[in-house]
Amino acid sequence: MAADIAEQPAGYARLLDATHAGAIARVAAIIAQRRPRHVVFTARGTSDHAALYAAYLTEIRLGLPAGLASPSAVTVFGARPDLSDALVVGVSQSGGSPDLTEVLRTARESGALTLAVTNAPDSPLVETAELAIDIAAGHERAVAATKTYTAELLALLMLVEGIRAGDGVLPATERAVMDTLPELAARTLDDPTATTLAPRYRFAARLVTTGRGYAYPTAREAALKLMETSYLPALAFSGADLLHGPLAMTDPDVPVLAVVGSGPGGRSMAEVLTRLGERGADVLAVGSAPAGSTARLAVPEVDERYAPLLDILPMQRLALALALARGEDPDAPRGLKKVTATM
Repeated sequence: MAADIAEQPAGYARLLDATHAGAIARVAAIIAQRRPRHVVFTARGTSDHAALYAAYLTEIRLGLPAGLASPSAVTVFGARPDLSDALVVGVSQSGGSPDLTEVLRTARESGALTLAVTNAPDSPLVETAELAIDIAAGHERAVAATKTYTAELLALLMLVEGIRAGDGVLPATERAVMDTLPELAARTLDDPTATTLAPRYRFAARLVTTGRGYAYPTAREAALKLMETSYLPALAFSGADLLHGPLAMTDPDVPVLAVVGSGPGGRSMAEVLTRLGERGADVLAVGSAPAGSTARLAVPEVDERYAPLLDILPMQRLALALALARGEDPDAPRGLKKVTATM
């Protein structure tokens, strides 16, 4: 897992090179030409969080309604929704999940434009879809996904911005920011704070993660990593949902990891952090250092659209270090496989 985490800056650089960026641009141009009226993502596990990030991007940057499909509606209940005006995107590291493949097959039969985003260009998902994007993350050693997750994030960001451009080519301003990501990611991973903070949570019985907007998928992915590697019950809530009841479970014995950016989503977390402070919660802020936080995992400040590509990195380091501190094996969590076959 440590090696996979360390490879992420190189993974960003690889996706941004001419070969892979050009391939994504061609897919984006085709989608822009087809002009879908809405976008449906289908994914499981870690990839579901990348898809959620893409759904936010789609609605905010493209102005198109977007949502996440429930694969069981198709595979278990036999639903055949009319997706003739939709772009349906399957996001999967392995491309081997039968339920996601079935959703894309059904969508394509109904007239949808279908796209596979995966780390396996020869997978069933790619064979089923009309279009495909290779996230080019390379072999991932650990069962818990790290570098494939961030590669999905960047590929989906490049795709959405390419569609917005119309011809698939990223505007110079967007490309300039993306070109800084490998160096910013390397700088973030060089910070040892996450590792030094891990013992603080060694004996935690449960944990809460929270964020809003683009930060919410990061909160969900961080919770999943902690559950997968340390078997630590971790509940993820949007900042808004946390105030609607679950806040009652927070107290000084329930650590809260709050993903707080410097844009609108981060500013909307102010009330959440104030309420957590009133309850005496132990709040670890990822990103900005707002009032009410007791500790901080700093990341370079970027536009909130790009922040998920950096914010998750110290959370991965924290999950790794915490698993080791608790005597667990983060490379091979019990009961997990790299490919989960569900229908």
